[in-house]
Amino acid sequence: MTLSREQADWFHQMFDRLTENMEKAVLGKRHVVRLALTCLLSEGHMLLEDFPGTGKTMLARALANSVHGSHARIQFTPDLLPSDVTGVTVYDQHKGTFDFHPGPIFHTIVLADEINRASPKTQSALLEVMEEGRVTVDGVPRDVGRPFMVIATQNPIEQAGTYRLPEAQLDRFLMKSSVGYPDHAATVELLVSAKVRDRAALITPVVTSEVIAQMSGLADEVYVDPAVVGYIADLAEESRRLPHVKLGLSARGCLAFIRVAKTWAAAEGRDHVVPDDVKQLAEPVLSHRILLDAEAQFSGVTVEAVIARLLDAVAPPTDRMAR
Repeated sequence: MTLSREQADWFHQMFDRLTENMEKAVLGKRHVVRLALTCLLSEGHMLLEDFPGTGKTMLARALANSVHGSHARIQFTPDLLPSDVTGVTVYDQHKGTFDFHPGPIFHTIVLADEINRASPKTQSALLEVMEEGRVTVDGVPRDVGRPFMVIATQNPIEQAGTYRLPEAQLDRFLMKSSVGYPDHAATVELLVSAKVRDRAALITPVVTSEVIAQMSGLADEVYVDPAVVGYIADLAEESRRLPHVKLGLSARGCLAFIRVAKTWAAAEGRDHVVPDDVKQLAEPVLSHRILLDAEAQFSGVTVEAVIARLLDAVAPPTDRMAR
């Protein structure tokens, strides 16, 4: 079953409603807001890497406050333990039983602030829940529920006392993006309303978690032509052959491409994916999955330049295959 015209229109309207609601807190960053919503509706996780004071935490809180669901913020520090994230089993002397006390990961949207400041052992506590939507404590698996999304932030310039995220964990993030500095108009508007200390607190929920789950289900029904699937496969194969590339697009990355392209198309009110959807989403989907060799880093070659070269090297399909 494919998405109907009425369902596509409804999806588009709800997506725009969520976008406009979040833009009350995140000024002048419509594209990043849409990427975050696409990630949520694609049942994925997002990594925000940017300079201090650009609104990474504000974006995460605005998304959390727009949904009628629970949310939590975990400040990652070097002394944070895995049990501080997942929860712990405690012995109750009165009842004579072990009771599980859930950690902050058991929420709809979890903000992992400055994730690279925690030790690798604590970072690995997120691996299972980001991939399978559950945590295992004392041998007992526990589901965190749906919808569920982790938004992690990290600072690219303060590397002292940080632990670089391993490629296996980076690959579990559906998208990576940055907020960036606001333009002049947004800066002026922000300064005029300087008395508002917490703009995210002004955001009120506009949809329930059940609606988010319904929208995610509809996004799965968006049609992807075999020509577009072949285009993504060609991009993956070419990414592994490009010079300076040590690690190209994985199979998980290809699946991520398909998922986000479907949601992006539905957000535009379409029932099918077009090659331009893939091109628009290439940087957030690929930037943390393509690993450059040491020579490229010394030569000043950037991941963004490699992605641009990749899109130039692989021609998008011009004809649709039989449906």
